[in-house]
Amino acid sequence: MTRKKVKLAFIMNDSARKATYKKRKKGLMKKVNELSTLCGIDACAIIYSPYEAQPEVWPNNIGVQRVLAQFKRMPEMESKARRW
Repeated sequence: MTRKKVKLAFIMNDSARKATYKKRKKGLMKKVNELSTLCGIDACAIIYSPYEAQPEVWPNNIGVQRVLAQFKRMPEMESKARRW
């Protein structure tokens, strides 16, 4: 059985939007974890939310700082090429 294509549009209902946000965030964090584990790469995620005072980070603050430090040490030309 195939899944229905999701219409991408702003969700007007606040409670439905929050529920969708929580589900999608969980799925995104799972994907980042899987990518890191399966490919043996350093990865991180930082999510700012209107529902939480502090941003949520994966894997943890120290892990995010390490990945960002690696990115900042890259020569500018190489970092621009890797962004896209």
